[in-house]
Amino acid sequence: MSNRSGLNTLAHTDRLSSAIRQTLKMKLEALVPAWNGRVQDISAPGEVLTGPCAVIAFAEEVPKSAWAGYRRVIKISPYARPEDGGAEQVEAWSAVLMEGLHQVRLEDEEGGAFTCIYLGSSDCDRVDASSGLVTRSLRFGVYVPETMERAQAETADSWMAALQSWTQAQLGQEWFVYGDVWPGGYRAQSILWRLMGCNITAAGTSALEVRKQWIGHVVAANVGDVRQTVTHLVEQLAVQTRIALTDRDDTRYVTVDEVSADLQADAYLNGQIRLTLQQRNRRPSTDAPLIREIHHSKGIE
Repeated sequence: MSNRSGLNTLAHTDRLSSAIRQTLKMKLEALVPAWNGRVQDISAPGEVLTGPCAVIAFAEEVPKSAWAGYRRVIKISPYARPEDGGAEQVEAWSAVLMEGLHQVRLEDEEGGAFTCIYLGSSDCDRVDASSGLVTRSLRFGVYVPETMERAQAETADSWMAALQSWTQAQLGQEWFVYGDVWPGGYRAQSILWRLMGCNITAAGTSALEVRKQWIGHVVAANVGDVRQTVTHLVEQLAVQTRIALTDRDDTRYVTVDEVSADLQADAYLNGQIRLTLQQRNRRPSTDAPLIREIHHSKGIE
């Protein structure tokens, strides 16, 4: 990597971190009005927290996924006075943060979208030595899809294109259907289909059976919409059993071999739908000459 490329990457990361930080602060202020807007960065040396608030700290970066994007771990620490409930108040605020941020899509001022995933508490409740406030650190993974040309481009896989087209027809134009990777600025009501695997087996002497396994991710503004959409897609795939695709001059079909849903799965990272499509194709002919006759003799002279 050249020095210029490294500097550009560092500058991009800094801008990204700043946008995430500001967006999270606004979200936290809305989730917990009792903080009166006191959502801040780590205190400077010698600075003492004076009342109920939250502190945001950026922790480790995790190598990005090819389809989920850049990931950064962020710690959010609510602080409460002992006389206002102390640990019980921290517990209540932690529950509000988990519900308000886990698997939630947020959007910054420039339209960039990212998703928060709750990763657990990094330590036990403790008393801050300088302020006497009770606190706890909550860890969230922040996933930011990268803006890539291939994320926006139409897929060359005819099966993927057919699956996306079928999904769009089922749900209507208010839903966005993506393939392979989450794009930068992905929408609130969206579905991502990813190819998980492919296997080919012989079906007799003249045909091959191709199977492709897919993962479907359904993201929406609320849990009810997600559950309803996942269930609808799985039911329709089970009922219709075939999806049309255009292969050159004639229309062919792929068949639904198996479909299932896990409504408890993480929508953004793991996906709720597991789908296997199959198609039987004629085995391609070879240029090798065919054996027309075989003569067998018991003895060899």
